[in-house]
Amino acid sequence: MSLVIDASVAIKWVVPETGTAAALALRRQQLFAPDLLIAECANVLWKKVRRNELSEVEALLAARLIERADIELRPMRPLLELATQLAIRLDHSAYDCIYLALAEETSGEFVTADASLHRKVAATQFAERIRLLDTAA
Repeated sequence: MSLVIDASVAIKWVVPETGTAAALALRRQQLFAPDLLIAECANVLWKKVRRNELSEVEALLAARLIERADIELRPMRPLLELATQLAIRLDHSAYDCIYLALAEETSGEFVTADASLHRKVAATQFAERIRLLDTAA
């Protein structure tokens, strides 16, 4: 089964946080993500520097490690219509729905550390497509 991960999982590989061990354990599996993951990770790293949680050097090293991670990145363009449909149905951000759309497209599961997203999706017909990180490893 394919696992789709989002930035909330990938960032934990390079920045020690709650859930880092579970995120690292996922690296033994075949992982997929929309190429949106790259922009989202860069944004998270920038925010961590801005909040003085990471130095610039640490953020750049983290970015380099994520660049080299064994994740099969998929283009977002073919996911646009389904992600839009999901965003409308769920009344949720299209950014997050891109990941869910990829899970639908690959008949896989979407693993996230975003508890509020998980709760929202788990209460819908898409519940079988999403797992919270701490239960996925």
